[in-house]
Amino acid sequence: MSIGKVWLVGAGPGDIGLLTKKAIEVIEQADFIAYDALVGDEILCMLPEKVEKVSVGKRSGKHSVPQEETNQILLNEALKGKKVVRLKGGDPFVFGRGGEELELLSEHGVPFEVVPGITSAVAVPAYAGIPVTHRDYTSSFHVITGHPRKDGQDRTDYEALVRMNATLVFLMSIRAMGHVMEKLIQAGMDPDMPAAVLEQGTRYCQRRVVSTVSALEEDSRKAKIQTPAIIVVGKVCALSEEFSWYEKRELAGRQIVVTRARNKAGRLTKELRDAGAEVLEIPMIDTTPIRPEQVDLSELLAESEEREVWITFTSPTGVETFFGTTLAGKKTDLRRLLRNDVDLKFAVIGEATAKELERYGWMADLMPEVYNGKELGKALVQMAGKDAVIYLLRAKEGSEELIEELDAGNIPYRDIAIYETVCRENSPLADMIKEKIENEQIDRVTFTSASTVRGFVQTMKNMDFTKVPALCIGEQTAREAEKYHMQIEISDQATIAGMVKKLKELCKAQEER
Repeated sequence: MSIGKVWLVGAGPGDIGLLTKKAIEVIEQADFIAYDALVGDEILCMLPEKVEKVSVGKRSGKHSVPQEETNQILLNEALKGKKVVRLKGGDPFVFGRGGEELELLSEHGVPFEVVPGITSAVAVPAYAGIPVTHRDYTSSFHVITGHPRKDGQDRTDYEALVRMNATLVFLMSIRAMGHVMEKLIQAGMDPDMPAAVLEQGTRYCQRRVVSTVSALEEDSRKAKIQTPAIIVVGKVCALSEEFSWYEKRELAGRQIVVTRARNKAGRLTKELRDAGAEVLEIPMIDTTPIRPEQVDLSELLAESEEREVWITFTSPTGVETFFGTTLAGKKTDLRRLLRNDVDLKFAVIGEATAKELERYGWMADLMPEVYNGKELGKALVQMAGKDAVIYLLRAKEGSEELIEELDAGNIPYRDIAIYETVCRENSPLADMIKEKIENEQIDRVTFTSASTVRGFVQTMKNMDFTKVPALCIGEQTAREAEKYHMQIEISDQATIAGMVKKLKELCKAQEER
């Protein structure tokens, strides 16, 4: 068996937006991933599901896996011929012990690459409104570890640090904060020099305490600052209030769960993150196209007399599947209908479905004002001619409300399943989400369909669902959530934009109380 390869990858300080493009590319092709406790939750959620993963976390001096064992794990997996990713918080070579992990690989001739990460020494102050350099204050900054060496000795030259009149960034220093501040004052630093401690920097729950060198330890104690956190000392800390920006975004400080299928979650996730939320993508459903040869479109595409035909889509997935998989798999297109002088029209359930249809060069002829199956059925009954034929191209387990309205209106239709929605029954991240909901760390769990609710319930087994703060896209989804007595809010409009707007309103109302 040929030897594999190891990539030492910096994950940055937590915010998924700070994960580099190179890091994402490497992660996506990995066979095995060993990750730290400091890797952000958003990043953990985007790791490939079918890849073997192991936590070798380290936090505040506690090692779940000893460093020597971590080194050996990387070597063993690479010797099996695997593509191994060692995912580390921050940058692997900035007090990340990356060099130690590479030594063993080098000794055994295992090839490796290093993918640098954005270090917390720069990113965390930036998210707190602190520039580590500023021409009016200092022209340099220095990064120092607060950890003593193995022999317990502190070999930091504090007098040299004070003489440089620079910004000082101390990593892994919270437990040694009192000692560090005392040493700086003894070395001649002004006790009133601005200083800050920054907790969980770049995360939704980040906090900052801005004080002075003499008072920082006491102020941090009162604020109950916990690790991970960094210490910044220097005049630039006084700029924090003026330059703060992270907390001013509408959904700052919020952690939101998105339960859509991963390939459909992009727009909702992006809009939430743009508004400042930390988003955990936990797919609860998967959509699978039904094999084209199993989809009977013979009547739809058959030569016939002139007639009015309505092709109806109840989701963007239906549009994408029909044009991208069903027709393509049958090696045909809609020109067969147009040649037969068919009066071809399209009906869609809502705005997102209409936009997906436009991507394939077609405009919707009908879209109800309220985006749900019941209203779509009513609109079709009103708009369709007496000799019209309606084709419903949708999921195998589609909403009954649509066909109930068509039946009531005595409108002929064919219900054609072109894809399946499968609810998941487990997730490797289920325990993490359960714990966060129990501890009230999740602000909202978003549901964009009844199937996402069912998938969530099946995945989060033996959970008290009354504690789930749900945001549902519409009434039908809410009715499913009500079965489990969730804490339900409903979007005023059954759209992604409507859900984001509702979240902003809920957060604003909470802040005003």
